[in-house]
Amino acid sequence: MIRVGVVEDDERSKAEVLGHLARFERESAGRERFTVTVFSDGSELVASYRLDFDILFLDIKMERLDGMSAARQIREVDSDVVIIFITNSPHYAINGYSVGALSYLLKPVTYTAFSGELKRSLTLVSKRERHTVMLSFENEKHRVDIADVCYLESYKHQITAHTLSRPYAAAGPLRALEEELGAHGFFRINSGYLVNLRHVTGIRQSAVLLRGGRELQVSRARKQAFLVALADYIGDARGTVSSNSSNSSNGGGGGGG
Repeated sequence: MIRVGVVEDDERSKAEVLGHLARFERESAGRERFTVTVFSDGSELVASYRLDFDILFLDIKMERLDGMSAARQIREVDSDVVIIFITNSPHYAINGYSVGALSYLLKPVTYTAFSGELKRSLTLVSKRERHTVMLSFENEKHRVDIADVCYLESYKHQITAHTLSRPYAAAGPLRALEEELGAHGFFRINSGYLVNLRHVTGIRQSAVLLRGGRELQVSRARKQAFLVALADYIGDARGTVSSNSSNSSNGGGGGGG
């Protein structure tokens, strides 16, 4: 499952990009599947960004926060996401190299140009290291991308993995998965829930807010440790980006178009 963000304030252009994604998915005959999240402004994207996306299609000219400014903020926490700018004029995208953009697409976006850039993006995404976990669902075994798991729920000796696309059920103790996933940014917030820190969007009193609007209660005994783990997770992401940015500045920039 490829996680795609579309950030566009023009309804016609937004529909165009979504239509191209749907067509590409159909023509791939099941080889490529997309989970698409739509934003109407760059400010909406950066408000709760948590390393969620593989590919971002970013309009450059937007009312509250333009695509270039949004991309700069994204790069502070995410050095991996593939960024493709969408613009009316190429001169708006000439600074794309400064945020490591792959390229830009000119409006109106043709399917030929779009599919070509999407194929390039998918090639980059496929080269990244991915971590998976084996789960069962209705007596079938499934290898699930850990990044797609929002949280795991334990109830009456059954574990349910709530992912971006569907739930998976597995028998057994949550502790076994806690030991396996602890090194990949998961934290046990109470006896019944193990959350993926990359999908945490906020904290409200004793509740953890997750992508998609779900709220889970964190126990009083674990709350302080959870806050420390979340701060460390965000700090590690920023540190990785800073290191990558430093290396890039010493070795040359990316391609901005």
